[in-house]
Amino acid sequence: MLAFHLGVSSTVIATQNYKFDPTVILPLTTLGLLLTFASSTVAVLPAMTSPTNLGNPVEEQTIDLHKTVKSEDYQPLSDSKNVEKFVRDYFADLPVMTRIASCESRNRHYGSNGEVLRGERTPLDRGVMQINLYFHQKTALKMGLDLHQIDDNVAFARYLYEKYGAKPWMSSSACWSRFTVSEIAKR
Repeated sequence: MLAFHLGVSSTVIATQNYKFDPTVILPLTTLGLLLTFASSTVAVLPAMTSPTNLGNPVEEQTIDLHKTVKSEDYQPLSDSKNVEKFVRDYFADLPVMTRIASCESRNRHYGSNGEVLRGERTPLDRGVMQINLYFHQKTALKMGLDLHQIDDNVAFARYLYEKYGAKPWMSSSACWSRFTVSEIAKR
């Protein structure tokens, strides 16, 4: 029986007989932590036993920043200047996303009819970040997000950016990409 510890409060046990190489522990621990932090699964953090595994305090502050920026503090959202302030504050760490919102929706979440903004060229694009429902609604729903709500629209846009960089908004890149090329590529 093989047992090894991954740096969290649980132990992984394999029931087959294997020769165990101790040099595997560090890569597995490092890989596990990277996957945990990269996938934003913060729910695992309370189970960690070692203070050295808690990560960088700056990253924790960044996560808290996004949770404290809420659209309810930027009313009325029918005013594009309020939407622009909200988006700028929400994406303070990703200025390219502020420019993308400006190009995609002209900082509007609602159309002149009072309904959530639809794309002019692609009617399945929704909201301030013009998230395409055909490609992304299923994933957003699995994440518990409603792309018609501005807070969820920008949260899903952040998810897309962290996963793909600015590629999902390449159709409007003539408008926003003239700024800095380094922000376009996935981090």
